[in-house]
Amino acid sequence: MAQAAARGQLDLHYQSLVDLRDHRIAGAEALMRWRHPRLGLLPPGQFLPLAESFGLMPEIGAWVLGEACRQMHKWQGPAWQPFRLAINVSASQVGPTFDDEVKRVLADMALPAELLEIELTESVAFGNPALFASFDALRAIGVRFAADDFGTGYSCLQHLKCCPITTLKIDQSFVARLPDDARDQTIVRAVIQLAHGLGMDVIFRRRLHQLIGRNGCCAASS
Repeated sequence: MAQAAARGQLDLHYQSLVDLRDHRIAGAEALMRWRHPRLGLLPPGQFLPLAESFGLMPEIGAWVLGEACRQMHKWQGPAWQPFRLAINVSASQVGPTFDDEVKRVLADMALPAELLEIELTESVAFGNPALFASFDALRAIGVRFAADDFGTGYSCLQHLKCCPITTLKIDQSFVARLPDDARDQTIVRAVIQLAHGLGMDVIFRRRLHQLIGRNGCCAASS
């Protein structure tokens, strides 16, 4: 695992984000895979916990940031329509120099900051206000932030007001039973309205009921 990136065994796969209002490609999310020499292609859930336990996430996270930005740079051309690219960032990556690292990679690739979206779990996004200064420094140059699996952690309205989050990704548990579950439908509608009132986008992990599209959300295609 420690040598996977150096050996060229890590890949990024890109999942599109579709705007349900006009079915336009609004962005993409970079999803990591490990081409294990014996076990084949492994999804992140099968190796990232191991990487975390061995303290490898800062190195792997730096690789993801650099590789995603390099790919975005390659996509640029006369016919290219700019869209934002989201990458997942772990708690162990976010430190005092995190904003400087992101700024350096963006500068090296000559990428506009507004094309990058940093995806954080609720515990990272809302759980440590000491990190807000680093997030604010990146928001100031245009970098976007998404709270992943929103609704499963301990977020509160105060955090939504103070943290520089621009996108909420509602956890699948709230939308899996739509449109049949009336309570989930009420929760989803309320979160969408709250997010839009705060100037945030809302993303779901796959195409769902017309309810979502009518409320102006983006969804990751399945």
